[in-house]
Amino acid sequence: MSALHVDQLSFSYGPREALRQVSFSLAPGRFAALLGPNGAGKSTLIALLTRLYDVQKGEIRIGEFSLRQSPRPALKQLGVVFQQSTLDLDLSVEQNLRYHAALHGLARREVNERVEQELARQGLSERRRERVRELNGGHRRRVEIARALLHQPRLLLLDEASVGLDPGSRLALNQHVRSLCREQGISVLWTTHLLDEVHSDDDLLILHQGRLVASGQAREVSAEHGGGLDTAFNRLTTSAGASPR
Repeated sequence: MSALHVDQLSFSYGPREALRQVSFSLAPGRFAALLGPNGAGKSTLIALLTRLYDVQKGEIRIGEFSLRQSPRPALKQLGVVFQQSTLDLDLSVEQNLRYHAALHGLARREVNERVEQELARQGLSERRRERVRELNGGHRRRVEIARALLHQPRLLLLDEASVGLDPGSRLALNQHVRSLCREQGISVLWTTHLLDEVHSDDDLLILHQGRLVASGQAREVSAEHGGGLDTAFNRLTTSAGASPR
C-alpha cells in the first residue's frame, strides 16, 4: 500500500487554476523530492496534503485513509515540518515535544517513551532542557522533526525545511532525513528549490504551472530530458518544453 496516493487532484482560486489533475504515489520508505519554480503549485499541494485547504476535485489518501472522507485517521499518519518554524522559542526542547504530544492525546507513559526515543534519535538528549531560542537553525529543525515523529506517522512532509540553513547544516539535515527512510521505513516528501538536495535514486516530482510534468527516479528523468537534473528541470519548466505526466 502506498504511503501517499494523489489522484487527479485539481484546485482553483476562483477562476485561476493552481493544480491540474495531479496524480502520483509514494511508496513506503522512499525519499521523494518535489521541485517546481515559484507559482508552480507546490504551496497549494502542501496546503491540500495538510488539510489547510479542503480538496475540491480528486483524491488524497494517506496510507489506507481518504483525507476527504476520514480526515482524522489520515492526518494521524502524517508528520509535518513547515518552512516557517512553529516551535515555541521560550519553551525548552522537551517542553515543545511534550506539548505537541498532549495535542495528539498520547498517554503519559507513551509520551515519556516517545520523547526519550525521539530525543535520542535526533541527537538532542543533552539539549533537552535548553530553550529553543538558544539552538542554531539546524538543531531547531531537528526539534521540529522529533516533534513531527512523536505520533509515529508513516509519512513525513518537509516543506523547504533547509531554507536559511548554512551549507553544512543543510547537508546534515538532508542526510539525517534520508536515514529515517532507510532505518525506520518512513516515507518522506521533501519540497525544495535546490537541485543539489536531490539524489539520482530519489523519486522525483516536478510541478510546472499546476501540472505534474515529470515523475520517476531522478536519474531517469534527467536522462530523458537532457542528461543532467539542471538541464532537465530547465527544459521541463519552460512553457514550450513542459507536458503533463
